[in-house]
Amino acid sequence: MKKKIAIATLGLLFAAGSAYGSGYRIPEQSLNSTARAGANVAYTPSADAAFFNPANMSWLDNATIFEANGTYINLKDTEYRDNRTPAFNGTADVESFFVPTFFIVSKDYSGMRIGLSLDAPAGLSKKWPQPFPRTFAEEFSLTVLEANPSISYKISDRFSVAAGIRGIYADATVSSAGMISRKFGGVTARRYMDGDTWEWGYNLAATYRPVENMNVAVTYRSNVDLQLEGDAKLSTSASFAGSPSYTGDGEVEIPLPAVLAIAGSYTFLDKLTVELEYDRTFWSEYETLDFKYPTSLNNPFLTAAFDAPKTKNWDDTDTWRISVSYEVNPALTVMAGFAIDENPVPDSTIGFDLPDSDAQLYSIGLRYSVNDTLDIGLGYLYDDKDSRDALNENVNGTFDGAGAHLITVGLSYKL
Repeated sequence: MKKKIAIATLGLLFAAGSAYGSGYRIPEQSLNSTARAGANVAYTPSADAAFFNPANMSWLDNATIFEANGTYINLKDTEYRDNRTPAFNGTADVESFFVPTFFIVSKDYSGMRIGLSLDAPAGLSKKWPQPFPRTFAEEFSLTVLEANPSISYKISDRFSVAAGIRGIYADATVSSAGMISRKFGGVTARRYMDGDTWEWGYNLAATYRPVENMNVAVTYRSNVDLQLEGDAKLSTSASFAGSPSYTGDGEVEIPLPAVLAIAGSYTFLDKLTVELEYDRTFWSEYETLDFKYPTSLNNPFLTAAFDAPKTKNWDDTDTWRISVSYEVNPALTVMAGFAIDENPVPDSTIGFDLPDSDAQLYSIGLRYSVNDTLDIGLGYLYDDKDSRDALNENVNGTFDGAGAHLITVGLSYKL
């Protein structure tokens, strides 16, 4: 039975999934990261360092710093055009989400600082109402929420390290309905499953300042296997082949992949900061999607549709990011960014649950200091995904029109 956990209520405020980044990862978690296309690792002058690079907490102002952000995410409607027949065409629902995040960094305690990040590092949502696509993914959604405390230690004026613990809550829903076989006059099947889990991981970070105004940083967020357990309701019209339905427990495991980021930044004339970042996401952990049940389904059509492991064989991906931040005056900073984002889904396994493709990201934003303790800001990012031709056992056509608009409002306060 699905666990009734109070934090699930918070999930209604977070993205029920978005899948606008590589795979189902959500890289942008703050005002600065949205405005700088995620190139926010080496140079993190705000409390969001608690998430992006906790080693940089060592160089923040010696105050307790709070930051709250709210991001509106609008997913464009993905279209599928089938090469065999227009009857198989489909359009995924347009969806919008609101994602709040929160960060806090403590004052300095003998070279140590404590941080906390409340964020949503991953998510997925695809809903296809048309007959052919919904056979595979009428709804496929994943919500991932994270509480990430961390500690930094300033070894010297040039070098700082940090480590943290990742507490992950995940909730998922999968449903599909349609014809799974043309034999015997046509056999249909329907599935609805939901489940959740708590899991744990860790993160590490280090920053080195070889010269004044220059940062070189490395961060690592561990892989976390999400062991989702909950309820399953399965049925088929093929009652002649055995029990036509199953209601009971079900489980599935999907990875929240490890991410390695390497970044460098340099500030010119104390006004213009340029950051270059490379990150690698280890999606190769995602080899199969295997739903499991405590008892046999006792129907070959149910088994073939919902019990046989689905091959994924995703690839590790590389993302290249660049950002610029310019201090117009002591109160106003403007930002911009660009990124090239690879997708992990191979041609052989792409499907309606996540028809991902390579993307280019464009972003702008600003931050304004109201006074010595209060900053406010606004960031915008456009994720432009390429069209994708697909040919495998389930699809033969083109996915087009995918992408996302992000608007982030942020507020930072020093105490």
